[in-house]
Amino acid sequence: MSATHLAVVEGGAHIEAAGEPLSQRIRRLQAEARALARDHVDILRETLVEVSRLAGEIADGGEAYPVGARELSRRLMDEANFQSLTLGAITER
Repeated sequence: MSATHLAVVEGGAHIEAAGEPLSQRIRRLQAEARALARDHVDILRETLVEVSRLAGEIADGGEAYPVGARELSRRLMDEANFQSLTLGAITER
């Protein structure tokens, strides 16, 4: 657990946590949260790519798969691919 120090400076109190000013710590934690959120979205995008690939295999799997499963997989392949591209474009902004 880090120590929090309260120092009185001209103009009011100044709070520091283990030598790091609170405002700097807040900015650092916000940057970490944004980086983690970006990683999480990247994982989702990669998973959608994999779903699209698997769905494509089933859609093109021929008579071994039921007609309904092939049709659903074909639609899922297109939708998952589109959504992964959309997420990629959003995160590149």
